[in-house]
Amino acid sequence: MKRNYWIITFGIIWTIVFSGMSFYWAVGGTVGVRSLGGAIYEMSLNPSPSFVVIVWLTGVIKLVGLLLLFMLIVPWKKPFINNTLYYVTKTVGILLFLYGFLNFITITLSAFQVLDFDLDSYATFWRLVFWEPFWMVGGVFYFCSVKKI
Repeated sequence: MKRNYWIITFGIIWTIVFSGMSFYWAVGGTVGVRSLGGAIYEMSLNPSPSFVVIVWLTGVIKLVGLLLLFMLIVPWKKPFINNTLYYVTKTVGILLFLYGFLNFITITLSAFQVLDFDLDSYATFWRLVFWEPFWMVGGVFYFCSVKKI
């Protein structure tokens, strides 16, 4: 397995920023939360304790990606570990990209009133310009961090 250390580094930075946003919102920060729109934005205005716990948990789950990326830096001697890390990293990259891409498509369809979502124009704009591409970029970082030799 060949590792691209630059891409791994970008993936680490992306993951820290991504999880950091959840932690910021979990402690009550509100900058950027309106751009999410819909029910998440509504719940963030007056968050219940269970909602805050969920936001904390999403931050922690996002940090699991750091463990995966840091494990890529280690030169493992066992082929089983290398193969497992390779396929897990590729799968995570594909899933992150697809999540952003499919959301991008559905939100675009919503903007053209083909689908009906509970997103105002502000949230729709930011989801299309920032959030969904952000997911896709993360997917590219994970996917491109390793390749078979």
